[in-house]
Parts: sequence; structure tokens; C-alpha cells
Amino acid sequence: MSDPHAFSEMTLPLFGAEPAPAAPATARLPSYIRDHRRRLRERFLTGGAAAMPDYELLELVLFRAIPRRDVKPLARELIDKFGDFNHILSAPIHQLQEVSGIGDAVICELKIVEAAAHRLSRARVMQRQVISSWDALLDYCHTTMAHRETEQFRVFYLDRKNILIADEAQASGTVDHVPVYPREVVKRALQLNASALIMVHNHPSGDPTPSESDIAMTTRVQAAADALGITLHDHIIIGKSCELSFRSAGYL
Repeated sequence: MSDPHAFSEMTLPLFGAEPAPAAPATARLPSYIRDHRRRLRERFLTGGAAAMPDYELLELVLFRAIPRRDVKPLARELIDKFGDFNHILSAPIHQLQEVSGIGDAVICELKIVEAAAHRLSRARVMQRQVISSWDALLDYCHTTMAHRETEQFRVFYLDRKNILIADEAQASGTVDHVPVYPREVVKRALQLNASALIMVHNHPSGDPTPSESDIAMTTRVQAAADALGITLHDHIIIGKSCELSFRSAGYL
């Protein structure tokens, strides 16, 4: 027998408003749910995200995927499991699927919002002078890497004016290791005609303290870059809520 309280999903057009197809009267939303959704939308439009706690912002996202049920219990369950809005968006698909009531439509909506956040933060740093947009660069690194379950190694390539011309994920690894090949890092710099680079990788443990292998790898990349007249500006390790700069910490 089906569960009358189970969430029902409906895949909606990406850019369309929530549709109101003809349906039997029994399928209509109860007025208290309909009024709740209207109030949340009005509050978002007048006050923005700052006026809403995480679970209500999450409800707005869930409205599209689950158009005919009260999504508040699901929003609170997601917050309880993952902690906050950011962790929910960046959660791996297999973990989201473990939550009762989560199916492809909900996961799609969440991952669309995550992808939009990544693109927006990336747009704020590409083709910009790195020194003047350093905070935006760190925000981008945290947005894309802080909540990953495995290590990822990225390189930002800069031109002679320190303008960011390329952002490339070089490799992905395990929970505590990612393979990095100094020759490939500098070879790519030559292909891009880059004059400088910034290396970034994350620590899934949340602690950005560099390991001995992190320090040794950085030294090898710096030696390879120096030999070709390329400047290694920094190596940044991204933790859960903070980062470590090799340059500021005295490793470079």
C-alpha cells in the first residue's frame, strides 16, 4: 500500500514558473500550503536570501521538484542530516539518495543551484586581476572545493599582468592524496603562454595544514617553474571553513 505522506516529485521545465495543469479538485494544494508558499516567495522577493533561514531557502528550491506536497518536513530533514544549505547543495548524489523522499527531480534541482553558484563565483574571478580580486578567488575555491569528499588539485594560470586566464582541474584523488606532476603543470603554463600560476587543492578532513608531501610537491613545482621563468605565486590549501596560503605561512 502506498504511503499517503510520501513525497511526490514532478520534473518541471528548468526556466518555467510552477505550472498549474488541470487536475481534479482532490489534487489541489490545501490552502495552508498554498498560502505558505506564497508568503515565502513574497518574503524572498522583498527581503532576499538574507531574510530567510536555510530551511526556508531550501523549501523554495524544493517547491519546483515537489509541487503538490508540504516540503517543510523534507527541508528540515535535509538540514538535520547535512547541517546547512551549502552542505546540502554540495552533498554527493549517493548521499542525497539515502534521504527518504529524495528522487531524481529533487537532486536535479539541488545540483542546478549548485552549478549556478559555481559559475557565478567563477565569473567573478576569470579575466580579472588576481591581486584586486583575491577575496573573490578564495570564495570561488571554497565554493567549488571545500565540501568535496576527495582531494582535487587545481591550477590558476596568469598572464604578465596577473590576470587570470585559465582555471583547470589537473587531477582528483582519494580522501588524503592527489597525484600531481610538476612537469605537466609547467607544460600547461607554456601552452597557455602563462607567466605565473597559483596552485590550489583541498583537504577533505577540513584541516588545511600542509602535509610533508604537500610541501615536497610544492618545492618540485617551484623548481620546475623557476627553470622556465614562470612564477609560482602561491599554493593554497582549502579546508572546510578556512584556507592556508603557502606564501603567507612562509613555505614559499
